Amino acid sequence: IQSGQTQKMASSMGGMFPGQQQPPGPHPPAGVPGPLAGPPGSRAPNSTLVDDLEASFEACFASLVSQDYVNGTDQEEIRTGVDQCIQKFLDVARQTECFFLQKRLQLSVQKPEQVEKEDISELRNELQRKDMLIQKHLTKLHHWQQVLEDISVQHKKPTELPQGPLAFLEQASANLPAPVKPN
Repeated sequence: IQSGQTQKMASSMGGMFPGQQQPPGPHPPAGVPGPLAGPPGSRAPNSTLVDDLEASFEACFASLVSQDYVNGTDQEEIRTGVDQCIQKFLDVARQTECFFLQKRLQLSVQKPEQVEKEDISELRNELQRKDMLIQKHLTKLHHWQQVLEDISVQHKKPTELPQGPLAFLEQASANLPAPVKPN
């Protein structure tokens, strides 16, 4: 069942990934932007959103290491070029996020039980992760409790110290040797 759902989901992402088969049924004519296309003329004819995202990401790095920028002295021009590359990357990233959110919405309408199964799986994984974290903290807690017990045993006096205003004198006199009585 799950592989069928996965195939349906993958087929509904037509045009998102290169080399993917288009699902049977009506398709927009070639050259007509699909629901994921950005503003007209913003994408190459055969490129996908992932291709655009990858290209804009590479352009961000290329602008930082370009010889034009290394040899250039106009800091404002460099800043403007880098800002433009980063803005394009952010725009394509938003479009990609929007695409996946749309597909998630379609899935939640068509297969609400699948979304619930995913949520349950995520909650189980989170519970397992938190249980492991609790066990880790308990182990550390037991370790430090043992360390504290060991320290308290080492520093514990054999007799309890008396309290009160004359406690120091009583303690000092207890340490004196007893007087020798003549026979």
